[in-house]
Amino acid sequence: MTRQSVNTATWPDSRQLQHILIDIAEAEVLSRYRHPDVTRKSDGTLVTDADLAVQSRLIEQLAASWPEIPLMGEEMTAEQQQALAAHDCYWCVDPLDGTTNYSAGLPYFALSLALVVEGRAVLGIVYDPVRHECFRAELGRGAWLNDEPLRLHRGPGTLKECIAIVDLKRLTPELAVRLSNRPPYRSQRCFGAIALEWCWLAAGRAHLNLHGGQKLWDYAAGRLIFSEAGGVFNQEATEQERLGLAVRPALGAVDEHLFRLWQSWLQQAGFPLAEAG
Repeated sequence: MTRQSVNTATWPDSRQLQHILIDIAEAEVLSRYRHPDVTRKSDGTLVTDADLAVQSRLIEQLAASWPEIPLMGEEMTAEQQQALAAHDCYWCVDPLDGTTNYSAGLPYFALSLALVVEGRAVLGIVYDPVRHECFRAELGRGAWLNDEPLRLHRGPGTLKECIAIVDLKRLTPELAVRLSNRPPYRSQRCFGAIALEWCWLAAGRAHLNLHGGQKLWDYAAGRLIFSEAGGVFNQEATEQERLGLAVRPALGAVDEHLFRLWQSWLQQAGFPLAEAG
């Protein structure tokens, strides 16, 4: 599949989707902030009443305007997700990216929505209700932050000058220790909300990222925004490979030069890599 095979004329209006996401965030997320009902799922991860309310509202409101497009949400069963991933067109939703932050009162979380067509994310919206920042992108058309064009400038010339967003806990112990003791970059952060981290990279608030394993709803919207802003990331094995439910390692950089430096360093450190995209 190539980009030209996706019919852009039939996409929903990303600005309309942006307003839907903002309205739901104000009603269901901020209204529960600092006093959510929190439970644990069978895998030990947290889920709040805000996660469930957002997913329910999105299912209802998106179906009202686009009844032909099914929705895959993080808070669905694995069987439901697998069935939906086989569709040629579906919504992919993380109703609350950064649930642990949200449940603890840490102000770093977002709502994430992507439209996946023929195995590729073609629209992406990530809304941070605390900062009232809405990031969105359309495949081949660009990225925006609060409707202002989002375009990355060239980053520092060397890794040593970079700020990196790195999730150490999902890396091998050997690599985590090496990054902690002998980091190739100037400074490291981990904020705990993957989709929003991709967007902060797209806004130039860091220069590199690394994550040991992201799920589809973690990266579908945020990574598209980063890419359309001019960022470079590790691509799937081939252009023909559809986005799917497999957990994927992720790395990126704000420009091609830094990506190659980062990729080379990680390759020498034994991190599994794919081609740049």
